[in-house]
Amino acid sequence: MQRLQVISGHLCPPSSGEKRSVRLSDCAAAAAAANGADDVVVVHGLRTPICKAKPGAFKHTTPDELLSAVMSAVVKDAGVSPHLLGDVCVGNVLQPGAGALMARVAHFLSGFPDSVPVYAVNRQCASGLQAVLNVAGAIRSGSIDLGLACGVESMSLRSMQNPGDLSSRLADNDKARDCIIPMGVTSENVAERFGISREKQDAFALTSHQKAARAQASGAFRDELVPVVTKMAAQDGSERQAKVTEDDGVRPGSTLAALAKLPAVFKAGGTTTAGNSSQVSDGAAAVLLGRRAVVEALGLPVLGVLRASAVVGVPPDVMGIGPAFAIPEALRRAGLGVADVDVFEINEAFASQAVYCVEKLGIPWEKVNPNGGAIALGHPLGCTGARQIVTLLHHLRRRRARAYGVVSMCVGTGMGAAAVFEYPGL
Repeated sequence: MQRLQVISGHLCPPSSGEKRSVRLSDCAAAAAAANGADDVVVVHGLRTPICKAKPGAFKHTTPDELLSAVMSAVVKDAGVSPHLLGDVCVGNVLQPGAGALMARVAHFLSGFPDSVPVYAVNRQCASGLQAVLNVAGAIRSGSIDLGLACGVESMSLRSMQNPGDLSSRLADNDKARDCIIPMGVTSENVAERFGISREKQDAFALTSHQKAARAQASGAFRDELVPVVTKMAAQDGSERQAKVTEDDGVRPGSTLAALAKLPAVFKAGGTTTAGNSSQVSDGAAAVLLGRRAVVEALGLPVLGVLRASAVVGVPPDVMGIGPAFAIPEALRRAGLGVADVDVFEINEAFASQAVYCVEKLGIPWEKVNPNGGAIALGHPLGCTGARQIVTLLHHLRRRRARAYGVVSMCVGTGMGAAAVFEYPGL
C-alpha cells in the first residue's frame, strides 16, 4: 500500500525514500480545522481467543507470539502499511519491564519496520485500556496520526506471586501495606463492606457464562477473533500444531447449584469462589487508532470515536469499587449520563465488585456485558482493557445504530479506569 500524506485535504504521495509515518502537523492546518477532524477514532480492533492459563490451549505459547498474531492481523485487515504507524504501545503486567523487550520482538515477528517505535505500559488490569489512552493522547497532542495500541498476557508462563522489590517500611503504612493484599481478599472486603451476598455473586457469574455461551454459539465473536496457530505438547512429550479459534473458558452447562457448591477460596466462610471470580487466562488484543482527518483521507473506516476517559484512585483494600468512581467521571467529561449509554463493558474481576458497581451506578442489567465478561471469557491482565474495547465496538457495529458504550475496570493497588466510545452508526 502506498503511503499518503494529507495536504490541504488532498492525498499526495510521500517524497521519495521517506520512511517516517504520515504527520498531520506537517500538513496544512485546514484539515485539522474541519469539524471533528481531530477526533481520535478507532479504525479496527481484533483479539485472540482467550484461553485458560496452565490447562488451556496457549499454555506453551509465548506472549510475543500472541501479540504478533493480533498486531499483524489488525494492520492487514485494515489495509494499513505498518510504515504509517507513528507509535505502538503495548499493555502488559507480568513480563519484566512491562514487556518492553517482548513487545519489540513481537513487533519484528509481525513484519513491522524498525523505523516504527514501540513501548510498554503497566497499569495493572487497565494496561490494555491505558495503551489505547496513551496512543490517543499522542494523537491529540499532534505527535502522531496513526498508532497501534495492544494488550497481552501469558498467565501460564508468568506468576502473579512475586511483588518485586519493596521497602520494609511498607509494613508501617496502612495504604502501602494494603497494596499487596491478595486480590481475592479485596473481593471479600467489597462483599462484606457493601453487603453483596454469595447468592448475588453466583447469579451474576451464571449470567456471564450464559451470555458468553449464547454469543459463542451465535458466532457473535467471529469478526473480532484472530485464529492462532500454536504448538501443543502431548503427555508423551511430542508436539503438534493446533489452530485455536475460540475462547475455551466458557461453560454453557454452568448452573446455580454447581456454583453454590464451590468453596470460598480466600477466606474461611467467605463468598468469593473460583466460580464467581475471573478466570486466569492467556490472550492478546490490538486496536488501531488515528486522527479522523487522516483516517478519512486514507479511506479507512471509523469503528468508533473515543469521547472521554478517566482514571481515578480508590482505597486499595477495596480496589474493586474503582469503576463506580471512574465511570461517572468519564461520563461527566463526555457530557453524558448513565441513561445515555447503550452498553457497559465492566470487567468482571470478581462478581462482588462488578455487582457493587452496577448497583451503585444504577445501570440496567441488560446493558452490562451483553456477551459475557471475564468470569466466562477470562482476564488476561494486560490484554483485558484492549479486549473489552474490541468486543464493545464490534457489538455496537452489529447493532448498526449510533450508540455509546463504556469500557471500565478496577485496577490492582486501588484505582478505576473508564473510557467512553461512540459508534457512529451505519
